[in-house]
Amino acid sequence: MRRPRIAVSRLAAAATALAITATACSGLNSASGEQEFSGKTLTVAGTWNGGEGKAFRKVLDGFTKKTGAKVKFLSSRAQGRDDFALYIRDLRKSGKTPDVAMVPQVGVLQGFAQKGWLEPLPPEVELEAARNFALVWQNYGSVRRIFYGLYFKASHKSTVWYNPKIFEKAGVQPPKDYAEMIENGEKLAAAGTSAFSVAGKDAWPLTDWFENIYLAQAGPANYAKLATNEIGWTDPTVIKALKTFGKLFKGGKLVEGDGAEALRTDLNESVGAVYDKDPKAAMVYEGDFVAGIISGEFNRDVDEDADFFEFPPVGKDSQAPVISGGDAAVAMKGAKNQQMAMSFIEYLASPDAAEIWAKEGGFLSPNINLNLNAYPDDTTRKVAKSLVDAGEAVQFDMSDQAPGEFGGTPGQGEWLLLQQFIRDPSDPEATAQKLDEAAAKAYLDASATGTTG
Repeated sequence: MRRPRIAVSRLAAAATALAITATACSGLNSASGEQEFSGKTLTVAGTWNGGEGKAFRKVLDGFTKKTGAKVKFLSSRAQGRDDFALYIRDLRKSGKTPDVAMVPQVGVLQGFAQKGWLEPLPPEVELEAARNFALVWQNYGSVRRIFYGLYFKASHKSTVWYNPKIFEKAGVQPPKDYAEMIENGEKLAAAGTSAFSVAGKDAWPLTDWFENIYLAQAGPANYAKLATNEIGWTDPTVIKALKTFGKLFKGGKLVEGDGAEALRTDLNESVGAVYDKDPKAAMVYEGDFVAGIISGEFNRDVDEDADFFEFPPVGKDSQAPVISGGDAAVAMKGAKNQQMAMSFIEYLASPDAAEIWAKEGGFLSPNINLNLNAYPDDTTRKVAKSLVDAGEAVQFDMSDQAPGEFGGTPGQGEWLLLQQFIRDPSDPEATAQKLDEAAAKAYLDASATGTTG
């Protein structure tokens, strides 16, 4: 049930330099102009739809241009399927296993590997990953020291977005620590604007709030243990973080409408409360994707009308948290085109592939060799630099690492219990006990069915 953090072997990566010259695996090495996969079709499954789907289609077109391969993209969301793991399971059962899957959660990647659904990535892909990614990203793509997943798209979930005009009017600046952020919130409230709008209706933003507070307050070692249910949710560090989180929802000054209103507010509405024509709050915490909502839903210039600061340290001697998530490319066992799948994943590991989507916007890459000028605005460049500069300090979203029964399902587990908590944050110990019981059951069930690490 517990999985240690492990490093991908550097010896294996170094030893592949000679092997690459002899391998015929990659269709990318086409200096002669030959396109190895011309006339063949690669099938890629992912979650992206709408604007994201169109942007990824351009990435796929880039692979076609390099190799001649046609690429068919299967979007689970376009087919009304929200559970990607079940979507892939059903494709396998119907004999339509995709060549590559873009897995949206590290826990799902681990589950696929443990079920024997994935092919290990070959040395040339590992070498390309070693060139272009911090080791932490390779580790999260590995299960039991075997490299299965190449993280192509990332998110930065430690960004607090604010309305500069409201800050200026209240005479406050981005804070240096959590205590100052709360002090600023009180000043904003006194000036007539609530400090935060919180998307409690969607529930998952509440897990992100808790995780940032917990990582900044309890430190990365405890974060890693809690993420694997090693220390349990009744640990004093959990109760302390719940108390810190709960203070936001007491008194009606810091959160617009307190917990009751937060539970009626989804993510887009929470962003609108800060960036609409008549803002009701000064700040909204969530990931880098808030920038896309600001510009797309509310037609605001992100560089002119918005700004962000990194989620601040919580407590003395603590560090600012950097929490991320992402989508990893994996090669499915039993698919028809494994050689082409490996070449495609090697392509995704390159700065060239990342640059295609970066220019379209709504995208962050953990690729350290991607030129930041590829991003379409200064704000996104700042967020991307913050993520890349964090290097090995990046921690993955805790709820994404947990079994879906606990960390990823509406109306149950952590999502439900944190919703109940912000409605009435008076008893963090009782909430911790309920979280502990729900987590224990979910991890036990996942261990029995082999769906988590």
